[in-house]
Amino acid sequence: IPIITGFICKNEDGKITTLGRGGSDLTATFIGECCNSYEIQVWKDVDGLMTADPKYVKNAKPVSKLSYEQASELAYFGAKILHPISMLPATRSKIPVRIKNSYNRSCLGTVISNDKNNDYDKELIIAMTEKKDITLIDVVSTRMLEQSGFLSKVFKVFEEENVWIDVIATSDISISLTLDSKNNISKNAVSRLQSVANVNVKTGFSIISLISNLEKSSIVLEKVFKILSRNNINIEMISQGASKVNI
Repeated sequence: IPIITGFICKNEDGKITTLGRGGSDLTATFIGECCNSYEIQVWKDVDGLMTADPKYVKNAKPVSKLSYEQASELAYFGAKILHPISMLPATRSKIPVRIKNSYNRSCLGTVISNDKNNDYDKELIIAMTEKKDITLIDVVSTRMLEQSGFLSKVFKVFEEENVWIDVIATSDISISLTLDSKNNISKNAVSRLQSVANVNVKTGFSIISLISNLEKSSIVLEKVFKILSRNNINIEMISQGASKVNI
């Protein structure tokens, strides 16, 4: 049985390197792919991917199964159990990944595979997660109708200034987008954007992501909007991912 030290390795010069957060998970899924394993197990200190962050939601419970897309969306938008990049080898090779708890070995954990969790008859929302310290940027064209190339000009600035975007919502003449706390926009980038648009940068937001039944998105949003309204929380932006599993 090979014993492999997960996130620690040497480069071609013999120097010790580390892959950082999620490195051991990525190593495990790569090895699983190379060995054509029937299952990859990732052992953590929780019972699996949870319906919500148990720090804030006391009755959060483990989700029995998720698709690769559902798990990747949760990981990207705040779930700390898995790094989204670690899912790539398993997704490519279609090998199931099981998340188990080292301190509760009897728990079945969460299985991530090609099969979606469609327990929508019980719950409209299967799981939710959040990212804090979000910057929201509204970019509105100074020419209000049919400005050719507006979107390409804006995204060229982000590309050249090395700014990557979390969530985006667009129209013909406006763009709303979010950046996380590790990816602040520079004054130079804002200045360049202001040459083609009106720019409004606001900080201190959170992204709430809902892995939900998008065939019933109107019902999901109705219930969510009512809860937010009761708590005096205004929605600044809404987006549905291309994967069609996340609002």
